[in-house]
Amino acid sequence: MPSTERKRSRPVARREFLQTGGVAATLAAARTLAPALFVGCSVGLPKQSATVPIGLLHSQTGTMAISEASVRDAELFACEQINAAGGILGRMVETQAPDTRSRADLFPKRAREMIDAGVVALFGCWTSASRKAMLPVLEETDRLLFYPVQYEGNESSPQVVYGGAVPNQQVLPAIDWLLSDEGGRRRKIFLLGSDYVYPRTTNYIVQKYLETKPMVVVGQRYLPLGERNFKEAVREILATEADCVLNTVNGDSNLGLFADLAAAGVDPQRVPVVSTSVAEDELRNLLPGNVAGHYAVSCYFQSVPLAANQEWVSAFRREFGFDRVTGDPMEPAWCLVHLWKKAVEKAGSFATEDVRAALRDGLDYDGPGGMIRIDPKTQHCTKYFRLGRIRRDRQFDIVRESAAPLAPEPYPQVAFPGWKCDWTQGGLVRGEEVRIDGNI
Repeated sequence: MPSTERKRSRPVARREFLQTGGVAATLAAARTLAPALFVGCSVGLPKQSATVPIGLLHSQTGTMAISEASVRDAELFACEQINAAGGILGRMVETQAPDTRSRADLFPKRAREMIDAGVVALFGCWTSASRKAMLPVLEETDRLLFYPVQYEGNESSPQVVYGGAVPNQQVLPAIDWLLSDEGGRRRKIFLLGSDYVYPRTTNYIVQKYLETKPMVVVGQRYLPLGERNFKEAVREILATEADCVLNTVNGDSNLGLFADLAAAGVDPQRVPVVSTSVAEDELRNLLPGNVAGHYAVSCYFQSVPLAANQEWVSAFRREFGFDRVTGDPMEPAWCLVHLWKKAVEKAGSFATEDVRAALRDGLDYDGPGGMIRIDPKTQHCTKYFRLGRIRRDRQFDIVRESAAPLAPEPYPQVAFPGWKCDWTQGGLVRGEEVRIDGNI
């Protein structure tokens, strides 16, 4: 085998990393780190191993690939940077990234396969259906999943580190904006989503929130993931005379949604659509004329005016191509890999219980979108709220931003009275229990 030794100061090229999993390119350098190679043996790593394996679970084909593939790239990018800087506890990060093909049933199967092969932590998932399907495997094997996507809350597992926003950090502030003078003092909202856990539960929370607000829900509709025909849904939006739409549609279904909205002449000035799962990466596949003027709500936009963000965007494009963009949840995914590294180094171990304890010790990370901190009570992250208006160049003008990161409330009291989660006090405490189509 030809020598692949390199100076650690030079970044590992993406193609090399993808072809080798980051292993062969770093073996020679790792031989010089022999005294550190015994670290992490408590999780079954071979004593002489020069690498530590992690699993990336993302759909690279199917309806969710439009969103998930770039999140995987952000995680790979973080691993490249970590390896170029010397790895973690003397080991290079080795990635496994099987295609989960937009099928929730494949996530637990691929997770178990990778855990059986020795991965010490998992990163990924998008839909709540895929995350929930993995929980039994994570509990049985005591592995951590670092989940980067905004979701509906109503969950707090010691096996999951939640890097995305929950409704009180994303959707509810967007409702407040729509009710404000700046947002047009909207009074009639239509709830449109994909037919699975996240949209239905999020919209339940919105409805409970609006019980004390001067806004009414005039209609709601759910379509299957992957559905492209939204003509009937658009006709219903127009018939209800809604003056705004909360869009929780996910994946490439948004291509059909915005095409049908534009065909029906829906004016974003009169009926703005506020999307929870449309970011810069999805906009690459949407016609600017169909989406310009509508809004998205997020914790991060590529246009965030921070020097750290500009550096991150430039570095990502140098690795993956200057036609590429960054967005949410790519930024949280990248931050979570670095948070895991920080926790491992703080713990001096790759073992789940040690990493979990380090994460709960008020661990934080200053990312491209600003500082995030792990809430020790829920294992969710503090998040900035940002609302962006879509431009014709497929970027966002940020029109509203929280002054500081918002603390997470996985069980917002407006919707779940008496519910709380505090893993530092022994677990989840539930009050009044409610059910929404079996999801809660």
